[in-house]
Amino acid sequence: MVEQQEASEDAVMTRIGQAIMLLHGGDREEARNRFGALWSELGADGDALHRCTLAHYMADTQDDPGDELAWDLRALTAAEGASDGRAAEHRDLPAVRAFYPSLHLNLAADYLKLQRPDSARIHLQRARAAAESLADDGYGGGARAAIDRLELRLREQ
Repeated sequence: MVEQQEASEDAVMTRIGQAIMLLHGGDREEARNRFGALWSELGADGDALHRCTLAHYMADTQDDPGDELAWDLRALTAAEGASDGRAAEHRDLPAVRAFYPSLHLNLAADYLKLQRPDSARIHLQRARAAAESLADDGYGGGARAAIDRLELRLREQ
């Protein structure tokens, strides 16, 4: 039974990955459609890592900055659901924690687009604090560089 559940969860991540490939390939509409269908299937009680990953990328398919913000907030809410006391032993907690710098960076960028620099600064600070725990590898270095770039843009405001 556990193996069947794990295989099912792997299938969800595969489907999320396929939609991400569509997004990165430039087919935002089809990616948005697939993410929307998966979001409906997962529901509010779906796996936190799945919901976080899906919402994180669904935000990138949005044309309206307000809609992008709403999806990025859903991603953060899902991550927090995996990190709270009830789910402290969640098997995907390290993966969810690695998302925090990017989640907060995206929120900072969203708020900057919406001309809310104070909110942007708050999330940029949270992104920087979360990035301290990242390794000095390509992902960690890329996250810190993106934080630095957004901080420069914010200073110009």
